[in-house]
Parts: sequence; C-alpha cells; structure tokens
Amino acid sequence: MGLPRTWTRIVTWKARRRTTDIDTLYARAGGMGLRVEEDCLPRGMNGYYCDALGLIVLHDKLNARQRLCTLQHELIHAHYHDTGCGSVIGLRAELRARRETALTLISPVEYRLAESTYDGEAYSMAVELGVTMQVLKDYQTLLEQRVTSMTGVRMAVPARTA
Repeated sequence: MGLPRTWTRIVTWKARRRTTDIDTLYARAGGMGLRVEEDCLPRGMNGYYCDALGLIVLHDKLNARQRLCTLQHELIHAHYHDTGCGSVIGLRAELRARRETALTLISPVEYRLAESTYDGEAYSMAVELGVTMQVLKDYQTLLEQRVTSMTGVRMAVPARTA
C-alpha cells in the first residue's frame, strides 16, 4: 500500500539532509585559524566574532539549531574580517552575514519541499530545515526581494499563524 504522499516526501527529504553540519563548521573555523569558545553572553546575544583575537564566542545555552546558525553567521563575519556592528559599515556587514547565512544553510530545493510539506507554516519549516526562525525569515525576505527585482511587483506574503 505504501506511505501517504506527505510521509513519502518527508522520508525522502530527511534522507537527503544538508551537508553543512556543526562539525563541518567547527572544522572550517579551525581551518581559518579561529578558536571557537562558549560563554554566558548577555540576553539577546547568541555569539560574536573578535577579529583581533581570531575568536568566535557562542552563547553556552544555544540549542543545536541556534548553534549551527550562529556559528555560520560568525564564520561569515570572520571571512570578511568584520570588526563590529556599531556603524553604517557594521550594519552592512551584519546584513551581509544574515543574507549569506540564510543562503548557505537553506537550499532552494529543500526550502520548496519544506514549504510544500508544511503548507508554508514557518516554525515547522524552520525545524525541518534545521535553522532558526530568523534565518528562515531572512531567506524568505531574500526570495521576496528576488521576485520584486525580477517582476517589479512586490510579493504579498500571507502571515501564517500557528
């Protein structure tokens, strides 16, 4: 008889999980000559990168999805040797890091499959994609900007409630 269609899609999708995992990111940090440490950080701060010390600090209370997304984000700051986010240049660096994090951690094929499987429900999509809600929202913003730039028409994204 087989699995219901939705289950088949979920099983197929789970079998092809992403290649960007936390171990790969830690190895990438080491390859860049960076140390990654954990510490108790102020509320609302998941991590930071210090270029002068070649150091990434992650909050010690992050869950697996938060840790993956935060480390990827800070590795992008490290790649560009960003020095902070308290200026216009820093704000641009922050936006770039958020954009590149979303593009690195979410593949278009996996996004479309998750969107179809969960009927666009954001939290379930984020969990299935292994990213935070913020990274998912950043990816959706990029999609909206791409559609707008290609068509000149702003895409209406319906708000989903749980």
